[in-house]
Amino acid sequence: MISRKQFNKEIDLIIANAIREDVGDGDHSSLACIPSTAKGKAKLLVKDEGVIAGVTFAKQVFAYIDKDLIVKTLIEDGSKVSYGDIVFYVEGSSQSILKSERLVLNAMQRMSAIATKTKSFVDLLKGTGTKILDTRKTTPGIRAIEKWAVKIGGGENHRFALYDMIMLKDNHIDFAGGITKAIDLTKQYLKYTNRDLKIIVEARNLKEIEEILQNNGIYRILIDNFNYEDTKKAVKLIGNKCLTESSGGINEQTILQYAECGVDYISSGALTHSVYNMDLSLKGSLI
Repeated sequence: MISRKQFNKEIDLIIANAIREDVGDGDHSSLACIPSTAKGKAKLLVKDEGVIAGVTFAKQVFAYIDKDLIVKTLIEDGSKVSYGDIVFYVEGSSQSILKSERLVLNAMQRMSAIATKTKSFVDLLKGTGTKILDTRKTTPGIRAIEKWAVKIGGGENHRFALYDMIMLKDNHIDFAGGITKAIDLTKQYLKYTNRDLKIIVEARNLKEIEEILQNNGIYRILIDNFNYEDTKKAVKLIGNKCLTESSGGINEQTILQYAECGVDYISSGALTHSVYNMDLSLKGSLI
C-alpha cells in the first residue's frame, strides 16, 4: 500500500488540479458582484440520508483557497446523517467560500455516496469475518478521495495503483505463458529491481488454484467468478497457505453467501463505480 506521505500528496494534487480546472484565472461571477471585503457564512446542509464523508477533505479545500476561513464541524466523517442535518459551518471571505463551493460539494457528494454503499456492504458481512475491498475501478484523477471514502465507510483498500502491489490476472498469466512462469518471472523481477511487493494471483478454476499453491511467496489468491460450491472447495484447498479473495459481479444479494464460503476478502468495483451522489448543498448568507 502507498504511504501516508504519498496519499497526502495525491490529495494535494487533486485539490490543486480541481481548482485549476474550475477557477482558472478567476471566479469572475463573484469578482464582479461581491466586494473583496465582504464576509459571509455558509452551512453544509444534508438533503438525503446515509454516511457523510469528505468533511476533512472540505477543510483542506477551504484552507487551500483561504487559510483564514474558519470551519466549525458539527458532524464528523463516518457519521450517519439524515435530511436537514447541518454538517459544518464555514465563515470568512464570501469570495473564498464561493470559490470553494463546487469542489467541496462535488467531492463530498461522491465520497458520501461511496461511504454509504460501503457501509451497507460492511453491515451485510457482520459476523462472517470477511472484509470488503475496493478496486481500481475508480474515477480517473480522483482515486485517492474515492478510496478514502471506502475507508470512512468501514471498508478496506486494495492496492492503490499498479505500482504498490503485484497482481497477476488472467491476461498477465496468458501473456507470460502460464501461471508458474508468470510467478517465476515476477519473483525474478522483484529480486532484480530490489522491490518488496506482495503478490496476488488470480485463479479461474480449481486446477489453477492447485498450480498456484505449488509456488511459494503468494500473498493472496483471487478466486474470480467462482460459484458458491467451487468457492468453498477453493477455500478448503487453500487452507492457511495464503489469504483468499472472491470477486466477480458480487452484489448485495450474493455477498453474504460468498462470505459464508470462508473467504478472507471480497472485492467489489461497485463501491466506487456504481453509486448515486448524496444530495448536499452549501447555503450561505452575509455576516
